[in-house]
Amino acid sequence: MKLLTDLSMDELKQLMVAYGEPSFRAEQLYLNLYAGKNFEEMTNVGKSLKDRLIADGYLPCGVTILEHYVSKLDGTVKFLFSLADGNIVEGVLMRYKYGNTLCISTQVGCRMNCAFCASGLHGLKRNLTAGEILGEVIAANRFDGGDLKDRHITNVVLMGSGEPLDNYENVVKFLRLVNAEKGLNISYRNISLSTCGLIDAFDRFLQEDIPVTMTFSLHAARDEVRSEIMPVNKKFGVDLVIDAAKRYFDRTKRRVVFEYSLIKGVNDGEEDAATLIRKVKGFPCIVNLIVLNYVKERGLAATSRKEAYRFAGALEKAGVSATVRRTMGADIEGACGQLRAKYIDRSKTEEESL
Repeated sequence: MKLLTDLSMDELKQLMVAYGEPSFRAEQLYLNLYAGKNFEEMTNVGKSLKDRLIADGYLPCGVTILEHYVSKLDGTVKFLFSLADGNIVEGVLMRYKYGNTLCISTQVGCRMNCAFCASGLHGLKRNLTAGEILGEVIAANRFDGGDLKDRHITNVVLMGSGEPLDNYENVVKFLRLVNAEKGLNISYRNISLSTCGLIDAFDRFLQEDIPVTMTFSLHAARDEVRSEIMPVNKKFGVDLVIDAAKRYFDRTKRRVVFEYSLIKGVNDGEEDAATLIRKVKGFPCIVNLIVLNYVKERGLAATSRKEAYRFAGALEKAGVSATVRRTMGADIEGACGQLRAKYIDRSKTEEESL
């Protein structure tokens, strides 16, 4: 399987030269690809060129929308994206006054196995290619009626299934592709990358000079608690993650975000708040508190919304900026990874009944 969306404009031009085609063919293909068109819909591209691409095993995008669910509460759309090999990933389109934010996946499943997350329930199947990650954005943009001249996706967050820095090369290439001027041209400042704290990969990323908003999945300020709910902490502890966040700010001058899912009786106590304050106070950051989405297979209980605001108040009183994340699309599906997990379980049940 080869995807044309895996190629940059320069790489597409090189392919056209190798085919003996004029370089402007690359621009024709590029515009069609980023509009989400399949080969049949590319009416300004010659049949002989399309036939050769097909014969050489190329697909335009390799990502299609298998199922979608629209919230009656706020218009949030949750997608199941089908990949060319039959694997499934999720995406979420959230509508705000300032624009539309798309949450996308970077891996099929996840190997981080965080105790509160549904993404790792079936383990890691494989990495997405840069073109597949881009394909999620292209497919959602077209679904919403957008094209290159009227792009409907204004912001992208890499917070779906998978750990972005565990798929380093493909994620970095995706960021450059989605930012490309002749493509979707989404500003790095409108892109957020969330990491659980793979510090070795983060140190590489720091040298890329890609000034996205960096979000660190912290979820606990005490190592003994974080190690219990996030196995990655046994290698990259709390202080290493916070130090990485400070280095990112020093390099980019961009305020970082710490994600913190509140789990009843686990990380929501006074000691947790006090430790968090002590460790992050004094440098530009914001703590984004998340009322935990219930995952049946994980069995963890969420802190109440009232207690979440109380926790936020303690942080604010101490001079640490904090917000409680708004729940989007609560009537369709909850936690990241649940939609895919349910689809897999449903498919297995259907197969077993045959």
